Amino acid sequence: MDKATAKRDDRTADPRAERANVLLKLLVEHYIEKGAPVSSKQLATESALKISSATVRNVMADLEAMGLVTSPHTSAGKVPTAQGLRFFVDSLIQVQPLGSDALSLIQHELKTEQSPKELVATASSLLSGITRMAGVVTLPRREITTLRQVEFLPLSGERILVVLVVNDYEVENRIISCPRPFEREELQQAANFINSHCAGASVAALRSTLLASMEADKSRLNTLLTEMLQVAADAFDDGPLGQDGDYVVAGEGNLLNFVSGDDMDTVRGLFDAFGRKRDVLRLLDRSLDAEGVHLFIGDESGYKPFMDYSMVTAPYEVDGQAAGVLGVIGPTRMAYQRVIPGVDATARLLSAALRHQL
Repeated sequence: MDKATAKRDDRTADPRAERANVLLKLLVEHYIEKGAPVSSKQLATESALKISSATVRNVMADLEAMGLVTSPHTSAGKVPTAQGLRFFVDSLIQVQPLGSDALSLIQHELKTEQSPKELVATASSLLSGITRMAGVVTLPRREITTLRQVEFLPLSGERILVVLVVNDYEVENRIISCPRPFEREELQQAANFINSHCAGASVAALRSTLLASMEADKSRLNTLLTEMLQVAADAFDDGPLGQDGDYVVAGEGNLLNFVSGDDMDTVRGLFDAFGRKRDVLRLLDRSLDAEGVHLFIGDESGYKPFMDYSMVTAPYEVDGQAAGVLGVIGPTRMAYQRVIPGVDATARLLSAALRHQL
């Protein structure tokens, strides 16, 4: 057990801390609902502890000294810090399973006849819809994306259109530049070779699979075909062919419902991060090998655009292998009791739907 966990356990086990825990829980719940500082008078009135406002102020002073609450203004009430929200999530609430209506909706929308990309887009929209925040889902990793068929079509000059059919029904295109123009017959021969030797191979290992097949059959390959296959092999290794390094986000506009005019610069920074994708992907990748739901609250992410936001994530799987990550991005005052089970259920049901596709 780490020191932070031990400290949290000590607080919840200490009878003297029970009153502080009750007041902190009430404060966080009010803050999540209203987004405004909570006064000592309000806590004294609404708690069942039958204590005075002065006593509440003393408790708040102790909690502030521990870094769990803070005052945004001298005369204002208290709001929870990121540390206080972490303690609230880890120690003061019990997350219940997702309700049957929401669960049925997710099961109905994640239809197994959809392609993996369509399922990912649907999952992102569902997360946004059930949480009223931004839903984000990474596309499946290339390790679990398999080639079905490839076709090469000549374009103008020395360019070729590569048409890939991956998994069951997905079609992906990319344009590659060649050292010289190739005839349509040469392109067909290369496609036939790849389809006969590499169909069923993972996209991530496509280049190595093709090169190994070329080496094994080099005595039967003529110079022109070898040249074309080498171009194809290099193209397969050129950047994120397949689906690595991308995600689908839905409901970004929902985040505007949680900001005031003074916070617009903060939300603009987050929207910029969505556009750049790099920071979001790095954050999601940190959850890829985690078990179950993982939370980043405020500055826990380590990225400036997320300092005022939380991300609740969970990996989704195919055949027991982590295939990607989905999650919800929203303000730190999100309703964690509702978001956590929504993320968990969507990850499990997306895994089940993808099992029929990949």
